[in-house]
Amino acid sequence: MRLWLKDSERRPDPTPVETDDRRAVLAGLVLWLVALVVLLLVASELVARDLFWWLWTVVVGVALGIVGLIYLSVRRR
Repeated sequence: MRLWLKDSERRPDPTPVETDDRRAVLAGLVLWLVALVVLLLVASELVARDLFWWLWTVVVGVALGIVGLIYLSVRRR
């Protein structure tokens, strides 16, 4: 088995596949939003158990999802 091939022996690179990554980011964003709603419903319990940082984790997930969605929308144009 050889690790390297000469350029003349290589097959041509396949053409890139067009995908809509916004769907995947949107699905993740929806899941973060569901988690945010659930954690807001039990926020008092989170404070009592010193787990309020979970809420901030979800807020950051939502924010990064929005940034990703904006980035992909701008890049698509």
